Amino acid sequence: MDSKFYTTPAETFKEVILFFGGQPRTQAIGIASFGPLDLNEQSPNYGIITTTPKDGWANTDIVGSIANELKVPVAIDTDVNCAALAEQFYGAAKGLRNLVYMTVGTGIGIGCIIDNRTVHGTTHTEMGHMLIPHNTGDSFSGSCPFHRDCLEGLASGTPLQQRTGIVANELNDDSVWNLEAHYLAMGIVNIITFAMPEVIIIGGGVMNHPGLLEQVRQQVPELINGYLKISELKDFIVSPHLGSLSGVSGALVLASQLAAS
Repeated sequence: MDSKFYTTPAETFKEVILFFGGQPRTQAIGIASFGPLDLNEQSPNYGIITTTPKDGWANTDIVGSIANELKVPVAIDTDVNCAALAEQFYGAAKGLRNLVYMTVGTGIGIGCIIDNRTVHGTTHTEMGHMLIPHNTGDSFSGSCPFHRDCLEGLASGTPLQQRTGIVANELNDDSVWNLEAHYLAMGIVNIITFAMPEVIIIGGGVMNHPGLLEQVRQQVPELINGYLKISELKDFIVSPHLGSLSGVSGALVLASQLAAS
């Protein structure tokens, strides 16, 4: 991403601190952030962005920079985990204990909640970089600088543009969209066999293409090939109810949970 599309850490934190400084007393702050992040609360690097292609943001202490200035407790998770959390509290997964949220934009991020807890290991999951079979008829090598043809490298908005020279929201080549649906469906089958969620929510700008969600729904059972029985795909693979507000709404959930603890 070109640096003109985002601000530096210093610029960002200045605006955040000015905003909250002008509000009534804040009890807690929740942050939905891009990653990779250190989310181990026992780690000396908790709340730090570890590595990222965004210029100037690697090794940035997000939690410390805000907590030290505003003197309030701060909770943080990935933007996709927060989106999953918001959809569980307020949206498409309300009342469910097990869900996955996938966003398909310039990259692919996937958040997961199992038994009412966001999934963390040594750090957060990076399922957007799962390796999937490269279609034999697809000559594009993939856009991921680390893995080339992982899910993100084949099915995010970046490879769509690199394949065609056209941004996703202006692309009308059915053959490209059929391939896009195929790769997304393969990723979803992997998610199903790994997490067995009650619902999979798919958002992001790429999913605004007319008919793409339905194409994905059609291909998933073909790829599962009878191994698992999944009925009512229209209720199992769905769009987010909160739209672009999923991430920030999840950050509010984090803050409310922290304030109540």
